[in-house]
Amino acid sequence: MKVAFLGLGVMGYPMAGHLKKAGHEVTVYNRTAAKAEKWVAEYGGASAPTPKQAVAGAEIVFACVGNDDDLREVVTGPDGAYHGMESGTVFVDHTTASAEVARELYAAGAERGIAFIDAPISGGQAGAENGVLTVMCGGDEAAFAKAEPVIDCFARSVKLLGGSGAGQLTKMVNQICIAGLVEGLSEGIHFAKAAGLDPEAVIEVISKGAAQSWQMENRYKTMIEGEFNHGFAVDWMRKDLGICLAEARRNGSSLPVTALVDQFYGEVQSMGGNRWDTSSLIARLESFNKKN
Repeated sequence: MKVAFLGLGVMGYPMAGHLKKAGHEVTVYNRTAAKAEKWVAEYGGASAPTPKQAVAGAEIVFACVGNDDDLREVVTGPDGAYHGMESGTVFVDHTTASAEVARELYAAGAERGIAFIDAPISGGQAGAENGVLTVMCGGDEAAFAKAEPVIDCFARSVKLLGGSGAGQLTKMVNQICIAGLVEGLSEGIHFAKAAGLDPEAVIEVISKGAAQSWQMENRYKTMIEGEFNHGFAVDWMRKDLGICLAEARRNGSSLPVTALVDQFYGEVQSMGGNRWDTSSLIARLESFNKKN
């Protein structure tokens, strides 16, 4: 199938690569052209200087960019994808963005006969590189049925959760849960150290019981060692939690723990940890020990 991929960041770069490896004809676009040229040199395919040119002739267009404004620019901007896509094609957006922008672009696409699927992802950089992402989708069933076999190239789980915006809302639930888990794990390790326990031995035991989580299995060693360059950055987590809190204000839900953890991440940023991974919440706790 002829496809396009817009946005070659730490997630999009390998995702587009999986599409090419699966035999699809891929044209890529990236705001920094050198990154697109590097991708072509590594995987083959082609690159284009604008989203509009990249999507020419594509049956499915994928995107993974930074935020709502970036997404609007590549979709409906002066050189946006919608200006080059044909009626009957599908736009699949893997950006973590608001449900509001998903519904906005769904409506704008419908006017042109283009189906829009909001399809945020979970699994981190390693999941993208290994082709085992979890993809949560919102949109029409017919468009999802067309896109799902292609999304499978870089996913281990793909599910349609409802109409437009449902994918983004589900990703918000994902981030809400992760925020609480990482803070709990940080406090647990911090407490174990303060109590004079061997934190690795403690985790080895409790990870076999009800406290077990992906975060515990994959992050406890680097958290104990104070290494925070292994995943999703604090800056991006704060963006995501901001989206969650804004949506909560709209739907009337109460997110006290999420709001508190968002503040804690703000403190990590003030420590210079903007690009540390999300497990760096423990660094905030350790800094209190040093001060005291």
